Amino acid sequence: MSYSKKENFDQKTTGKLLDNYHSILEGIGEDANREGLLKTPERAAKAMQFLTHGYGMDAEAILRSAMFAEDYSEMVVVKDIEIYSLCEHHMLPFLGKAHVAYIPNGHIVGLSKIPRICDVFARRLQVQERLTLQIVEAIDNTLKPQGVAVVIEAMHMCMMMRGVQKQNSVTTTSAFRGQFQNQETRTEFLNLIGAKLH
Repeated sequence: MSYSKKENFDQKTTGKLLDNYHSILEGIGEDANREGLLKTPERAAKAMQFLTHGYGMDAEAILRSAMFAEDYSEMVVVKDIEIYSLCEHHMLPFLGKAHVAYIPNGHIVGLSKIPRICDVFARRLQVQERLTLQIVEAIDNTLKPQGVAVVIEAMHMCMMMRGVQKQNSVTTTSAFRGQFQNQETRTEFLNLIGAKLH
């Protein structure tokens, strides 16, 4: 039995990207026709489509698909959500963790939807600051909670592999809405995401 893997990529887009990656290889002085690089333009074209597939997704629709009426009004925290994105300035990766909390106001959302909407916005060309705000706003606009908070901690390859080449720097961004603008609530959230409860 032979192994086969099915992938769904737009052929027209793949073809255009493939041509561009072929030109990039030649532009950096490589032989795009040598054995090791023969399939690289196609692989890179498909990888780029995967890494940016968030453009075709609607975060608010994802949240609405799993909203449930529930009389719960305490903090819900989903922490340590892996984030992989591409810096829009250099198209190099940045990666880290997102911590998301909200205080329901009559509705809760399926827990898997929180990491899913993080991916919707991360799988685009991004800056960490905008990514943080987009996650907060999607939850705030859709669930209409009493409050929502997002903290992202990430390492940026554009700082580590090039430029200043600082290997241990971590960038932290945050956004708070509603009750999380209250210092006591914000402190509770920050303590929870810093605690090792598992």
